[in-house]
Amino acid sequence: MDLLIYGSYGYTGDLIARQAVEAGAEPTLAGRSRAKVQHQATELDLPHRVFDLDADDVAAELAAADVDAVLHCAGPFVETHRPMVEACIDTGTHYLDITGEIEVFESVASYDEAATEAGVQLMPGVGFDVVPTDCLAAHLAERLPDATDLRLGFQAEGGLSPGTAATAVNSMGEGGAVRRNGRIKSVGSAHETRRIDFGRGKTGAVTIPWGDVATAYHTTGIENVTVYTAVPGVARLFMRSSDLFAPLFDLPGVTDTLQDLVHATVEGPDEETREHTHCYVWGEASNDEERVVSRLVTPNTYTLTVDAALIVARKVLDGEWEAGFGTPGGVYGPDLVLEIDGVERTDEEPVRVVSR
Repeated sequence: MDLLIYGSYGYTGDLIARQAVEAGAEPTLAGRSRAKVQHQATELDLPHRVFDLDADDVAAELAAADVDAVLHCAGPFVETHRPMVEACIDTGTHYLDITGEIEVFESVASYDEAATEAGVQLMPGVGFDVVPTDCLAAHLAERLPDATDLRLGFQAEGGLSPGTAATAVNSMGEGGAVRRNGRIKSVGSAHETRRIDFGRGKTGAVTIPWGDVATAYHTTGIENVTVYTAVPGVARLFMRSSDLFAPLFDLPGVTDTLQDLVHATVEGPDEETREHTHCYVWGEASNDEERVVSRLVTPNTYTLTVDAALIVARKVLDGEWEAGFGTPGGVYGPDLVLEIDGVERTDEEPVRVVSR
């Protein structure tokens, strides 16, 4: 398997590396910590490389690795994606990552022309964010081709990995985001609430700045996109008031201290938790006359990330790719998510919108 997994010793990177080995593959492991990479490589009997993305010779390191694709797993991606993307373009290497950050999706999209010229595919978000929601968006767009509005949401069971929690800390105080008339618009945190049936009865949900605010537009062309997540009542109140504390996160050392605390205390869901928890995804597309709703039930978000990332990596290595920036649902279609074990999709009958 001519794949390099960067950040392979992190929570999600390690899960991906181990499952790749179980499937008979031999990816190259990589990261900036020599001790951690060497320990993991010895345990899994895999080749490895050690390099820091802050270095000037990332492209040289990648060329020396002699791989066809990179699966980038070292976040927060807003801080780490650019040197890896640029090195991939310079070396003719396909780029994949597991980001969920709007800023990263839009940044990677800006390299579309350079990647097209280099003949490589750039596909951020090949994990939980955004494979299931992006594929559901593509499915809804097929069901209602002239949709003007797209709403997506999810209700996830289980816990967070250190990397996901650190990324959340990194974005604290930045408010929310939606897409309106084709443009990403900043809004307040949890600025809109709604009761949504994710598949188990209606529950309270709030808007969040999820990656689909960026990617769903590229996948479907629908110009108005909103993303929700299920949140308990007390948490909704906290989220809506969090913007008041935004100036605190700009103070020197505050974010770094919180990230250090996250890495010291958050371990991520264990195997039993991953095996017995699920995620419920909901989507709604509409125009002035009609509304369609579809849902997914998926495995635990980290289990799905591992499976989705390796499925996409295998497709790329088998020659199934499109040069330039692409999204999972845009390149591989809405049924990509159904290739993951344990995923089920259901559709409600279309509903006519009653004009008032």
